[in-house]
Amino acid sequence: METSGNENLSQTQTKWRKVAYGGMQLGFDDNHTDDSFLEEMVMNANVVKRDMLKVMLDSVSISQYLCIVSLVVLVWAHTLGSTFNENSLLLLDITLLGSGFFVLLLTAEMLSFHLLLNYVLKISYFITGLYALSPIYHTLTRSISSDTIWALTTSLVILHLFLHNYAGSTVKAPGALDKPTLSSNISLNSSIVASLLIASRLPSRLHVFAIVLFSLQVFLFAPLVTYCIKKYSFRLHLGFSFGLMAVTLGFVYRFDGLVFVVLLGVLVFVNLVCPWWLIRIQEYKFEINGPWDEAKLCFNITD
Repeated sequence: METSGNENLSQTQTKWRKVAYGGMQLGFDDNHTDDSFLEEMVMNANVVKRDMLKVMLDSVSISQYLCIVSLVVLVWAHTLGSTFNENSLLLLDITLLGSGFFVLLLTAEMLSFHLLLNYVLKISYFITGLYALSPIYHTLTRSISSDTIWALTTSLVILHLFLHNYAGSTVKAPGALDKPTLSSNISLNSSIVASLLIASRLPSRLHVFAIVLFSLQVFLFAPLVTYCIKKYSFRLHLGFSFGLMAVTLGFVYRFDGLVFVVLLGVLVFVNLVCPWWLIRIQEYKFEINGPWDEAKLCFNITD
């Protein structure tokens, strides 16, 4: 009797320890917690207080890409309306390609002849393959009605804008460690399909080659170029973005007044209303962290 009493006394005096892996502790239930359980509770530990001006400046990247896509749609509309011929489109392609190369070379941190040659070879292969596939693209949607083409193109462009990676670029520079996400890849593919749908409604194969080359240059490489500009100089990024907005609004106003009002409203909503909205709802954010949270790794696992 005395031995069993000593065992019970030693079990009740055993101190409970908080361990992740160790099984049940003698004298305590599996879900036991002591009085110090709520001492580690933290409220709003990960809530970031945002500055209105910083959020507005960050939203400029979204407006910048909205203007880029708007200019692409304008070129599509003028090409379908026979305002732009194939020679004008080819001249536009050469101008964009040269400008993009100039920006990449200007903002490159490590410039070398090998890197330049690598870019030239890849773009040459890309243009050659695109020219060879132009006859297929020209007859790709011959059996589909035009109303279906316009509806699909509109849906794909909207999907592209919703899933686009506005913080970076889907096409990465050589040596980049981070990989594109699934949503950014879906966004890029939807823009490519939309470009092919528009190209299939053009009258000649040279038209198809020129408009697809233009679209792919913008959707593939414009985010990379703008990202390099932003990384090189944030002031240059702001100047380029506001200049692009002004040029886009001017072209859209000449194209259609209603579209101009819609685009202007979207830009105001993105740059003014959304930042104010985000700052306003921050005061309603309530987050509780404590020992009941799942363990999180504090380091990245790489191959």
